[in-house]
Amino acid sequence: MTGTVISIDRVVKSFGTFTALHEVSLDIADNEFFTLLGPSGCGKTTLLRCIAGFEPVSGGQIRLHGEDIAPLPPFKRPVNTVFQHYALFPHMTVLENVMFGLQRLGWSVVDAEGRAKQALELVHLSQFLKRRPGQLSGGQQQRVALARALAPEPKVLLLDEPLSALDLKLRQAVRMELKQIQRETGIAFVFVTHDQEEALTMSDRIAVMSDGHVQQIGTPREIYEAPANRFVADFIGETNLIEVPVLGIEGGMAEVSLPGGRALRCPTPLSGPVEQGVLSLRPERIDLCAPGEADLVVTATDQVYLGTDIQLKTALTGGQELTIRLQNASATRLPEAGTQVGLKLEAGAARLLAA
Repeated sequence: MTGTVISIDRVVKSFGTFTALHEVSLDIADNEFFTLLGPSGCGKTTLLRCIAGFEPVSGGQIRLHGEDIAPLPPFKRPVNTVFQHYALFPHMTVLENVMFGLQRLGWSVVDAEGRAKQALELVHLSQFLKRRPGQLSGGQQQRVALARALAPEPKVLLLDEPLSALDLKLRQAVRMELKQIQRETGIAFVFVTHDQEEALTMSDRIAVMSDGHVQQIGTPREIYEAPANRFVADFIGETNLIEVPVLGIEGGMAEVSLPGGRALRCPTPLSGPVEQGVLSLRPERIDLCAPGEADLVVTATDQVYLGTDIQLKTALTGGQELTIRLQNASATRLPEAGTQVGLKLEAGAARLLAA
């Protein structure tokens, strides 16, 4: 990654009295796989459509390499979009589908065919040039749509949940292909998804969105290990949220009182006097131990078998549920329901957030 390819500066988008984007600002770098992640209705697709030019902004600026592109119609923007529904022409061959957009841009038939073949080779579909979309699998159709979008060599490629129609195994395979293609082309990819696993496995950076606001921007590790607030902690992966009294905060570290009375120091983005907060505890960072050595003492309530992992469901004295994720190994011994269990928190397991 080098310079900034897209700069979004305080962008607002309103539909009548409803505001879908509230002064969103972020920068996307050259050769970056950047993901807009959030639940349905958070504004991620609206932001993508504003970048593409399908929706005019109500305020703010969108700049491409420093130039304001907001006044430009979609066909004059050096960006291309891969949609959730691939919109391939069923009566055309794979090669004709990829050539079509190039010819509309004024390319000669010879040049368009040559470039289309290069794009199809990039997505490993050279052997299917003469087939029609109906003769391809869902994953192959997705790659035709990708080749069509890559063929004009856009400066930015926008992808609006393009994997959602694929089954799990195929989706996992195509993820890696997409990331590899992005590296080979050097084009900035802006990827929209509500799938946290997709975002974590594919992205250089992620912008987590909610209710038209950007909640946090960071690398996958930063987003997962150091969530900025309760929403991000709860949305990204799995976590336990426990309300705790705050004994003090200094220098990015907090001291809190755990249920049962034991004091714990942990990192926090908070500062200043705070009396109450929420402790985020990742389930895979909690180990079983003897009650006398424990940071927390709980009661086992249930087990959920997940194959590679086992979820142990437990309850604090007040009844709040706490989940522990243990590796499924032959040495793993799980307590019976109703048994009192000691829990030891690994370093980095806990993070104090605003209540």
